[in-house]
Amino acid sequence: MKILVIGETCRDVFTYGICTRLSPESPVPVFNPIETITNDGMAKNVHSNILSLDIDCHLVTNPSWQDITKTRFIEKRSNHMFLRVDKNDTNYGRINLKNINFKEYDIVVISDYDKGFVTEEDIEAISRLHAVTFLDTKKKLGNWCENIKFIKINNFEYDKTKDSLTSQLKDKMIITLGGAGAQYQGRVFPVDKVEVKDVAGAGDTFIAGLVVKYSETQNISDSIDFANQCATLAVQKRGVSIVGGKNEVH
Repeated sequence: MKILVIGETCRDVFTYGICTRLSPESPVPVFNPIETITNDGMAKNVHSNILSLDIDCHLVTNPSWQDITKTRFIEKRSNHMFLRVDKNDTNYGRINLKNINFKEYDIVVISDYDKGFVTEEDIEAISRLHAVTFLDTKKKLGNWCENIKFIKINNFEYDKTKDSLTSQLKDKMIITLGGAGAQYQGRVFPVDKVEVKDVAGAGDTFIAGLVVKYSETQNISDSIDFANQCATLAVQKRGVSIVGGKNEVH
C-alpha cells in the first residue's frame, strides 16, 4: 500500500515562555521565552503522521518549505497564545502535475491550505487522474471537486461553503466538529472528552488516520472512528504532534 500526499508545507515554530508583568511603556504583557520547539507543518505533518502509522507515503510539496515559518508565542503555564508571526507566507509556488506518476499510488491525499500551490484546476485534474482521492481544503467548495472520493472540512469551513454545496458534494463530506467528533452523511461520530492542550495540526492528524484506516478496510465509518481517535490523541499534546504508531491508537 502506497499513499501520496500533495500540498503546502511550512515550519511550525512554538516558542513557550512566562509572563509575570505588564510593560511599563504600554499595557502589554512582557514575554520571557523559555524554549522553542520546531515541527514540520501542514502537508508534511499529514505525511509524517501517515508514516508513523506504518504506511509507505510520499510527499509532493513546495521546495522552499523550510523558509516558510509560522511562529507562535505561547504562555507555558496557561497555554495562552499571545501572537503568531508568519514569514515568507507567499513563497509556496505552484505544483507541476506532469512530474507525478499517479499509477504508483493506491490513495492520493490533497492537503490544500489554499496558498496557491494547488489550484481548483489542479485538484479537478488530480481527481480525474486518480479514483481514490481525499481532499482536505480551505477553499470554498464547487463543481471542481465533484470527482473527489471524500472531502474533509471542519465545521467553520462548512459554514463558509454550505450555500454552494450540491447534494453530490454533501454525500462526500466528512465534517470535523472539534470536541463533538465528526459528521458524515447525517451521522455523528462522537469522541471521548479529554483535556485539550493544543488543536494545532489536529486536522492533519485526522486526515492521516482517515486515509490509513481506509487503505486497510475500505470502510469509511471505521476510518472516521480511527481518525477521531488519532485527533483526540493529538489535541492532548502541546504543539504539532505525531501519532506514535498504531499501538498508541486503540
